[in-house]
Amino acid sequence: MKATIVDLRYKMNDVLKALDRNERVTVLYRGRVKGTLIPSGKKPKLGITDHPFFGMLSSSNEKSVQDVMDDLRGSRYNDI
Repeated sequence: MKATIVDLRYKMNDVLKALDRNERVTVLYRGRVKGTLIPSGKKPKLGITDHPFFGMLSSSNEKSVQDVMDDLRGSRYNDI
């Protein structure tokens, strides 16, 4: 998709829809290419059964809720 500066100002909704369709948007200024908007990579949506908390209350899980939360959050010093 090609969009002028005026399109960015008045038709930004159309530009965002094009990005949602994974289209690149070329930005034109006075008829010349000024830049390109590239859609970001989408994160795959997790299914409900893929979530870490699914089945948490089953009898096979011996950890407490607080222990599971600590494992998921990690500590602030893990990244150092």
